[in-house]
Amino acid sequence: MAESTVPQTAPDGAPTRELTHSEESFISPAVDIYEDELGLHVTADLPGVEPGTTDIRVDRGVLTIQARAQHENIGQPVHQEYTLTGFFRQFQLPEEVDTNRIAAELTHGVLRLHLPRVERAQPLRIEVRSS
Repeated sequence: MAESTVPQTAPDGAPTRELTHSEESFISPAVDIYEDELGLHVTADLPGVEPGTTDIRVDRGVLTIQARAQHENIGQPVHQEYTLTGFFRQFQLPEEVDTNRIAAELTHGVLRLHLPRVERAQPLRIEVRSS
């Protein structure tokens, strides 16, 4: 996302305002979250998104999903009633999620994330010896 500092001009040529942020916009994808004994499962609708335009990361316990939809242009548009936009969503993860084992799959615009639980330490019996 590049910032623009080119001033916008009014019809008379006078500057009206200076852009200080990106014109790019994002929408929050629809998301379902399920829990089972293995962990959490997240399903997000990302229509028009391919794996190469998807960025999923975890930083400081926050899961970020960012993706960009792509048009399949078969020629020069003559009339266009909608434009594809980017997707952005963040979630605070519980401490029990093993962030090193998160798995993601994107098929036909549906993102599926598996967030497994941290494996709990098994009970351990400590042997006491005499000295």
